[in-house]
Parts: sequence; C-alpha cells; structure tokens
Amino acid sequence: MTEKEFADIFRRLYLPLGMYAMRIVEDSDAAEDIVQNSFMKAWQSISDGTEIDNFKSFIYRSVRNGCISHLRGLREMADIDSIPDVTEESVDTSERDACIWRAIDALPERCREIFLMSKRDGLSNEEIAEELGLSEKTVKNQLTKAFCRLREALSTGHKPFFLPFL
Repeated sequence: MTEKEFADIFRRLYLPLGMYAMRIVEDSDAAEDIVQNSFMKAWQSISDGTEIDNFKSFIYRSVRNGCISHLRGLREMADIDSIPDVTEESVDTSERDACIWRAIDALPERCREIFLMSKRDGLSNEEIAEELGLSEKTVKNQLTKAFCRLREALSTGHKPFFLPFL
C-alpha cells in the first residue's frame, strides 16, 4: 500500500471509526486518540512490510482493541464480553453516523447552531430564540432549512434517507 492509498483510506474511514469508538468508550477525545493510534500502528506495520489483506476489517479490529485497552485502563470494564464484536452492522452504523455528521457540518453556521441546539441539546424553539436573541419564526425557518438541506444531502443518489434522530 502506498502512502497516497493509505491517506485516502484514512480520510474515508477516520470519521466512521471515530463514531464506532465513541459508541464504545463514550468519550470523544479518547475515541479520537484511539483511532489516531490505530492508524499510526497500521502505518508502522505497513512500513515494516506487513501485508494486510482486508485493511478495513483490520483497522476496525484495531480500534476495537484500542477501546478495550482504554476501558481496562479506566477499570470500568467488568467483562470483555460487554464490548460488541466488529460486525457489518456496526460498521454500517458508524458509516451512516459519519455521513450524517458530515451533512450537519456542511450546514450554514447559524443554521447548524440552531439545529444542534434543537436536536442535540433538546432546547425548544422558544429557548433557542431567547438564547440567540432571535424570533421564534426565525428559529423555525432555520430548522426547516436544516431539515431540507440534510434530507437533500443524505438522499443524493439513494432512496430517501431516514434521519434516525429527527
């Protein structure tokens, strides 16, 4: 594998792997560190001449193992069986979540802020309007705009996309 191929894979899998690790360790900073360390170890192995047949499977397994090590270090893990194995479903879920977050990140700044305050933070339209010094109508309009853009971004080339948190 060339450096360019590795960089392409890194860009494609970094966010989905982060979402996968986040589900396990429930700490975004730790999840990010685990994913970065897994990629560094993978690159070292490749540089040392190790052949990796299925890189995607290899890196997901590496991240899972990193999550287990992290939890062991925190002494919060009662049983290793509590960590789910890497399955096609868990990979698909992490890739779907990454796709959703990319679409959210692509929203205009104010629209994204209002959307996250509503969906992530659970604030009402009235609370958002008060906090940001806007009218409730503006908040409603921005949320409508966010939903339209997200549906459009997430359904491109696919059947209509279901947003699980909406």
